[in-house]
Amino acid sequence: MSVDHDASAALLEQVNHALNSSTALRIQGGNSKAFLGRNVAGEVLDTRAHRGIVSYDPTELVITVRAGTPLVELEAALDEAGQMLTCEAPHFAEGATVGGMLAAGLSGPRRPWSGAVRDLVLGTRLITGFGKQLRFGGEVMKNVAGYDLSRLLAGSFGCLGVITEVSLKVLPKPRQTISLRLQMDAACALQKLAEWGQQPIPISAASHDGQALHLRLEGGEGSVAAARERLGGELLDSAYWGELNEQRLPFFAAAAPLWRLSVPSHCGVLALPGEQLIDWGGAQRWLKSDADAALIRQVATEVGGHATCFSAGHCDSPLQPLAAPLLRYHRQLKAQLDPQGIFNPGRMYAEI
Repeated sequence: MSVDHDASAALLEQVNHALNSSTALRIQGGNSKAFLGRNVAGEVLDTRAHRGIVSYDPTELVITVRAGTPLVELEAALDEAGQMLTCEAPHFAEGATVGGMLAAGLSGPRRPWSGAVRDLVLGTRLITGFGKQLRFGGEVMKNVAGYDLSRLLAGSFGCLGVITEVSLKVLPKPRQTISLRLQMDAACALQKLAEWGQQPIPISAASHDGQALHLRLEGGEGSVAAARERLGGELLDSAYWGELNEQRLPFFAAAAPLWRLSVPSHCGVLALPGEQLIDWGGAQRWLKSDADAALIRQVATEVGGHATCFSAGHCDSPLQPLAAPLLRYHRQLKAQLDPQGIFNPGRMYAEI
């Protein structure tokens, strides 16, 4: 049963109390992404009481929702209207919230073709380190004036403030969807994907699991049918994409630490020890490996990418360390929004 409750006053009161007592806050919702980033010591600020859909008009393709709302409730409301969040944000556990989705900034298989979480954000409400609740952005898609702080919150891991509300762009679900499995090795798959990327083929997901290339085709019935006939292969159960997105495939069960490598989609198979699973048409590589963090990051950097450790406690710096200029910008931004440094201190980087 859906619950609607505005708890912003209580959240603001807890933040002001923390500011007055110089107490660090560990912001969490469903805590489904707790394994990401560095450990945070502090008083828990739980957003889950602040929940509910504030406004939703399917004809406007915009929904405004409170941060503590379970992600499943948001997706159910959209599904009922035949619409969806195109970013396919993973849950990873029951109870995942909308605020956690935005703070983690993670996107699913459709990401290269339909955009990331940040691309859907039109506006936000945020409790800052000055004990004030501010509103950024708006609820219309053409709002582009000024610096877009709302999108900056995507992937900020709660280090800039307490997200209380977000307005998101939504889109209709595709009329037709089928998935295919094509037997080929990873190198051949990457080559084919590079070729197909220059052609009008309605691909909305592409992954290679080590044995075969998996494709999802979405769009009008005619274009999907034509693409299927051209590409060949065998039909694949569409449940594969959910299992991949939620990291429930056998690949993710291996004992070795899990790394996520974000790289240019056109680069070939990476020379790294361990098992690899290719997603995002080549732009995201999942790696199960005991290799040293420095080696993994060196290989990713050499091709123009970066590496993040998804195994809690395995690496002191789960996110790739920042170059000095970028670290300076991060520190300046943190100082502007959270001068006392009470929000999730050290969650992204030890220096912030």
